[in-house]
Amino acid sequence: MVNSNRGMTHYLERPGGRIAYEVAGPATGQLVVCIPGMGDVRSTFGHLSRQLVDAGFRVACMDLRGHGDSAATFDAYDDDATATDALALIHQLGAPAVVVGNSMGAAAAVLAAAHQPDVVASLVLIAPFVRPVPSPVLARWALRVAMAGPWSTRVWLSYLPALYPSRRGAEFESHRSEIAAAMRRPGRAAAFRRTTRTDHTPAWNAAQQLEVPALVVMGTQDPDFPDPAAEAHLIATTLGAQVVMATGAGHYPQQEFPEITGPAVVDYLTQQAPRG
Repeated sequence: MVNSNRGMTHYLERPGGRIAYEVAGPATGQLVVCIPGMGDVRSTFGHLSRQLVDAGFRVACMDLRGHGDSAATFDAYDDDATATDALALIHQLGAPAVVVGNSMGAAAAVLAAAHQPDVVASLVLIAPFVRPVPSPVLARWALRVAMAGPWSTRVWLSYLPALYPSRRGAEFESHRSEIAAAMRRPGRAAAFRRTTRTDHTPAWNAAQQLEVPALVVMGTQDPDFPDPAAEAHLIATTLGAQVVMATGAGHYPQQEFPEITGPAVVDYLTQQAPRG
């Protein structure tokens, strides 16, 4: 393990590499495992983690394969691979757990619950990509080209500001710099490109059959969805979930509007009776 600026970085050994994570909060608290989205790092949950710890939860924030401090030596970088990493982390730290997933991490959270429903107590899905979102053919083609070559990292870093439509500032710039530094490490750009090819269809199929308490949090100005409110309610209807709309927020409401997202998540989870 190594000491980062945020806390102690631990490593979970997995077939093909290792997954970086950090954990905070009382050992006796309900475990919450947080999964970031594609192109992001675990510090995206900094505000939310502190809010949950203050409420008595034990919080583990992990990096995706090929992202942050995790290895870029794996054979797979899709939703299901991430789900198996999250489940392995839960078993190491002590099941059952709440699983929080942002963006692509939400699809992994759904699959984790589908694979081992007795291990996942509840879900919090933030700006969730849990299905292939319909988009114009030209837009899909442009995205495929943008993420196909060695320029994909530059494209992603240029696109990030649009995902924070209301608030940025020094904290955003620091976070983007952290992402950029991680992406410059050997093998990370290729791993990122492979991650962008993830198909969320398996997660959507699993969601149709899933029975687990869930909360959906969506920003009203999330540019990744044609109609964020409609997307949130579609997912919530499918899962039987509650919905919180963060007014003015984009794709990362846990960072952009922590004063909305944090209390909503804490309130929801404190109402959920732990299972197991």
